[in-house]
Amino acid sequence: MHRPALNDFIQGFSTLIAGSDGDESLILKEGEPLLASLLAQDNWLAEPYTRTQPDRYQQYLLHYDPKLNYCIVSFVWGPGQSTPVHDHTVWGLIGVLRGAEINERFNRNPTTGQLEHLGKKTLSRGDIDTVSPRIGDIHRVANAYSDRDSISIHVYGANIGTLQRHTFDLHTGITKTFVSSYSGTSKL
Repeated sequence: MHRPALNDFIQGFSTLIAGSDGDESLILKEGEPLLASLLAQDNWLAEPYTRTQPDRYQQYLLHYDPKLNYCIVSFVWGPGQSTPVHDHTVWGLIGVLRGAEINERFNRNPTTGQLEHLGKKTLSRGDIDTVSPRIGDIHRVANAYSDRDSISIHVYGANIGTLQRHTFDLHTGITKTFVSSYSGTSKL
């Protein structure tokens, strides 16, 4: 069962997607304040979707709308955990609910295939970032803390846990295909 804040977000985001005519720029621009409103409340995420594991970050599916083809996911980071360098292949909004994350961006040189480091920034509670193949899609994310958990809420323009995506070797640029899947098996 969804909690009221998440229900309101789902309703608002579904309305946005349905009326967007697939315009990614519009979805990202108008989706950001919707996500900010959800992040401003920290009483709606059920405890099973906040659990860490010692070996790797967790990715919990909170909602997937097959008709409108978007999903909402909680990412739960234990102390010091991070992703490999990866892409998404679709648009995404990433917002921090608790703690902080370090987002390190890369660009892949089309001629050499090598990764070019574009910088990194720390996202704190309430901060939102965007990704897409159009505006920049390759990054590595890490919990900014070595002594506590962080949680972020991600909204993607597809069922991200079922998509074939890519990891990148930081030194060679060589890619490997992967499907991230989800932690656990149920949704809110």
